[in-house]
Amino acid sequence: MTQSRYPVQPPEATPSQASRAAEPAVQDPPPPSPAPVTPEGDALARAQAGDHYAFAQLYSLHKRRIYSLCLRMVGNVAEAEDLTQEAFLQLHRKIATFRGDSAFSTWLHRLAINVVLMHLRKKGLSLISLDEAMEPTPEEGPGRSFGAPDLSLSGSIDRLALERAISDLPAGYRLIFVLHDIEGYEHNEIAAMLDCSIGNSKSQLHKARLKLRDAMRTFPRREGRR
Repeated sequence: MTQSRYPVQPPEATPSQASRAAEPAVQDPPPPSPAPVTPEGDALARAQAGDHYAFAQLYSLHKRRIYSLCLRMVGNVAEAEDLTQEAFLQLHRKIATFRGDSAFSTWLHRLAINVVLMHLRKKGLSLISLDEAMEPTPEEGPGRSFGAPDLSLSGSIDRLALERAISDLPAGYRLIFVLHDIEGYEHNEIAAMLDCSIGNSKSQLHKARLKLRDAMRTFPRREGRR
């Protein structure tokens, strides 16, 4: 057989083969992105099931505000730190009892408040002085309305100065001011917490506001913001 004098040409590629040849090489998929932060609701459910990592997430979410609450109520940094830890220990013991009847943050704040009140009672501190609460002051006048949010301080003074003034209030005044004007509890709720009358709660709040207003006069006013 006579061999061809020309080299054999390979067959032309079909359109499908040409298309596959033009495709880039398959690359490995990128590594998975970090998991998103677990929402509070999911972390709460897992913490109730005993997940310690989920409980740590709840601690990180709420520790600063619980510490601020404790500090305002007791006016002492070391005590506030201890009470914050105690509040979260109580949370760890009781978290399974949370049923969702209120927001978790509300439930946790109430738990922390109870921890602080128990601490103050163990110290033998009288949370409410009935004589002082019911004694009229010259500033009140006969027609003074208790409970009106008339402490016009926001935006006009240094916030740190206000925090210092709150910490200097007598214990009973400070507790009711924090519970009512900062945490938003009603007087009937405060009366139940502190085992006092609604009238006493209103009176203590009014006196606390008067003392804070007097204290603020010693601090320079901030210039109005433009």
